[in-house]
Amino acid sequence: MLMIPTDNSQTIAQLKVAADGAARAIPPVWPLASSVAVNPYLGQTGLTLAETAALMARVSGTPVTMPRQWYRDRIATGTIAEADLAAALAASPHAGKPSSLAALLAAIAHDPAPIKAVPTVADLAAKASGIDWPGVIAERFGAWAGGYFDQGQALWAAPRGKGAYAAWQAVASHDLTPEIAGLTGFGSFVADAPERAAEALASAVSGLELPPAALETYFHSLLVTLGGWAHVARYELWQAELAGKSDETITDFLTIRLLWEQALLNRYGAEIGRGWQATLATHEEPVAPNADQIIDAILQEAAERAGQSALAETLSQKLVRNERQPPVLQAAFCIDVRSEVFRRALESVDRRVQTLGFAGFFGLTASHRRYASDVAEHRLPVLLNAGLTSRTGSAKGDGDATQARHSARAERAWGRFKLAAVSSFAFVEAAGPIYIGKLLKDALGLKANPVPRDPKPFADPAPDAATRVGMAASILGAMSLTTEFAPLVLLAGHGANVVNNPHASGLHCGACGGYSGEVNARLLAGLLNDPEVRAGLIDRGIVIPRSTLFVAALHDTTTDAVTLYTEDQPIDAHREAIAQAEEWLAAAAVLTRSERALRLPRATGDASVIKRSRDWSETRAEWALAGCKAFIAAPRARTAGRSLEGRAFLHDYVWRRDEGFGVLELIMTAPVVVASWISLQYYGSSVAPQLFGGGNKLLHNVVGGIGVIEGNGGPLRAGLPWQSVHDGHKLMHEPLRLSVCIEAPREAMTAVLEKHAGVRALFDNKWLHLFAIDDEGRLAWRYAGDLRWEPTLEAFPAPAATEMAI
Repeated sequence: MLMIPTDNSQTIAQLKVAADGAARAIPPVWPLASSVAVNPYLGQTGLTLAETAALMARVSGTPVTMPRQWYRDRIATGTIAEADLAAALAASPHAGKPSSLAALLAAIAHDPAPIKAVPTVADLAAKASGIDWPGVIAERFGAWAGGYFDQGQALWAAPRGKGAYAAWQAVASHDLTPEIAGLTGFGSFVADAPERAAEALASAVSGLELPPAALETYFHSLLVTLGGWAHVARYELWQAELAGKSDETITDFLTIRLLWEQALLNRYGAEIGRGWQATLATHEEPVAPNADQIIDAILQEAAERAGQSALAETLSQKLVRNERQPPVLQAAFCIDVRSEVFRRALESVDRRVQTLGFAGFFGLTASHRRYASDVAEHRLPVLLNAGLTSRTGSAKGDGDATQARHSARAERAWGRFKLAAVSSFAFVEAAGPIYIGKLLKDALGLKANPVPRDPKPFADPAPDAATRVGMAASILGAMSLTTEFAPLVLLAGHGANVVNNPHASGLHCGACGGYSGEVNARLLAGLLNDPEVRAGLIDRGIVIPRSTLFVAALHDTTTDAVTLYTEDQPIDAHREAIAQAEEWLAAAAVLTRSERALRLPRATGDASVIKRSRDWSETRAEWALAGCKAFIAAPRARTAGRSLEGRAFLHDYVWRRDEGFGVLELIMTAPVVVASWISLQYYGSSVAPQLFGGGNKLLHNVVGGIGVIEGNGGPLRAGLPWQSVHDGHKLMHEPLRLSVCIEAPREAMTAVLEKHAGVRALFDNKWLHLFAIDDEGRLAWRYAGDLRWEPTLEAFPAPAATEMAI
């Protein structure tokens, strides 16, 4: 066996390369206060689904597709047709695929062998000793990591003056739990380990006699055993690199996990030596999919092709259009799939209403400080850095803000007094009865979260006039809103109103960094109402009538109530228009709630949907983005009047107005990528809930203010809770990779893919599917990979004429 000397600096550099590769195979997770959807396969976008299946089987023993019975059921009902299977089989790039459709159908009848991860030393030691060493490691590591990452939840926070490895070494060298469990001398072993993490990593690799070819997938498997804590460490690296820096936390975590392995091998080497050699031999082998993994990937694509056929039929419906009337109200909503239902409802109440779809941060990458707060909230996509800073002022001056800060500090001090080790028991004895009223009020659902009503936000420092004009022109161009402005234009961000939900921020706007979207909407409304900006826009060919007023709004996706921030600007001339808009919004809300109630468990209609937002026992206040399956960038005329069932991201885009295709490039590299993160998070939480799901809400405890654990300890759970994708009887999210449909010339989309290798990898490896919409609104071309396109009109025949008046 190859030994790796610890005194070889070149070898240490090679180890760092392998450790970095393993680290980047782990997805990041954002803290609970600003959680956003993350693609759990972020590190595997350069692999196909079948190749990812082989990798995840090795390192975690988890699938990347649904059980085969799931596909057999859909084949039996005709949801997946033989044509879908034949097309998916033909498109598979793997040499080991079935030779014919008949061979594929024969193979589908059999279930594959159960998946088993390659065992770690801890797994082998557990089998040899009868002691649950993986559980011991998870518990001890989680107890330490919860304190190390604590963001203010703990009253006695652990110091963070050291790196993760040094901090752990200081604690673990005095931790007697492993020795009590049977790992004699563990504290001394940790104390004697090298002080520098890089040297400790090399020492552990040498002690474990790891061959170079085995390093990356073995390292990956160890990080997987740390659960969500590895994801938090990956987040630290993500944030550091976004700021042009670096971070060693996740490599330190790997080193810690390796020391556990080394200590266990030292203790149980005689009993597990043969099994350990087999583990190393497996990790040395190249990762390649087997026949079953290739078949399952084909089945998954067949299911997606079936869904694409249904989408193509919906988009091809022939509609009878009434004569278009000039809009009296335009409402721009986030592209979030929940907006599709509300937009459709709002347009149905009056033909003079026009809706638009645009990313919910409205093109403003704001780092915002709320009223009386010094916390910078990055209300922008996590892929980007902040482009401006903003804050909320006070109409009554700074004195009110100071008073609010003092009140907040007093409230925090009172909260700590209630929870402190010395005072908590006495507090419950003395003051407990006075909380009976609050408990009853909360239990009866009589209290809801208030709508955000901070004073008007503003940029600080304010950009100069030329910059403001440029921002406004760029945003309006990206919205395809440069002409025919209505007298009243609503800019509607969105948020959620729920109680007793640690994952509440995950229901807010992902484009706003896990915050609600009213700040960005209010900032943009102020920008577009600015007379100096409007005057400057004329030179850019954009003329906003003096009679047009922009008003910010907030769409509550849990109750479908819409709040207008009319206090931000004078509205006397538009008072009647605003009153009419509020009537239309209220009517649309009833229609939307009624439609959503059909899917929500135990919902009986409009009123019951509202009540769910105040029920602290409700684990499914809303379905959020469950069911998402398509992203459509096209004029609204392509989708108006058609029900997309709240399953499509809708981005308004008119390519003929996009000179140079800069907006197309922006759409494909930002909103599409963010939507892919959402889609794949729901996908991963559905097909592999044990690895990429957040577990059972009923067992959740918040740890460190950053995430949740199930029960009293163990690994952090990253991803969506099971109740977010499942209704207790069946999956409510159909795990299909997103179909991206764009009305634009294929040559322009190909040019974007050529320029952006990371985006191209998503489509080449089919983590996303790409379609070109033709001038008749049909899905006419499918991207086939390697910058090639293939026609689809034969695969997607036009449906029988269906006349629908809109």
